[in-house]
Amino acid sequence: MNERSEQGFNSATSATRPAPGRYDLGAKVAAFDRSVDGVIERMRGHRVPDTVFVTASRLGDWSLIWHLVGLTRAVVEGRRGLRRSLVFAGLLGAESLIVNQGLKRLFNRQRPTIAGDDRLRVRKPLTSSFPSGHASAAGFGGVVLTDQEGPRSAVLWVPMGATVAFSRVYVRIHHASDVVAGVAVGAALGTVGRGVSRRLLRTNVLR
Repeated sequence: MNERSEQGFNSATSATRPAPGRYDLGAKVAAFDRSVDGVIERMRGHRVPDTVFVTASRLGDWSLIWHLVGLTRAVVEGRRGLRRSLVFAGLLGAESLIVNQGLKRLFNRQRPTIAGDDRLRVRKPLTSSFPSGHASAAGFGGVVLTDQEGPRSAVLWVPMGATVAFSRVYVRIHHASDVVAGVAVGAALGTVGRGVSRRLLRTNVLR
């Protein structure tokens, strides 16, 4: 880590406290998280990446970005898009419940900071750190939306989801390992959600 990055890291971490939590994931995971944060610190403090990733983090709050995708599909595709979007929204709600009220309570891991890096203004989260809910929603959304819209649509959802997921490490609301786990959990739940989506869309529900 260069001198500038080290100074930025020290100023950020000294001004914030770890969020409440009981568990960590061991020394190797902690070393991985520190290594990733050290690399990302070189990017922080520059206007373009700060703006991009703060905006992405905010858009990921309450899965807003994914609901906006649903709204856009309903407008563009009409009734067909509305049906798909309503199914997607319902499944996304179930995914959020499992992750935020289930897994996060189970692991109850401390966040790297209580309200994010002091240089970057983001919403203060109320849940624990592991896994990342933003990253899980991104993984889930990518799988289900790609199934609903076709494989070619993945070129939209994957970069979108990756940006939101990465933003949570960038703003220091999540450890890197939280995000890796979140994407994996979301993708796994997405494979289940994909099957449910197919069944619902084949029925007369919401016609």
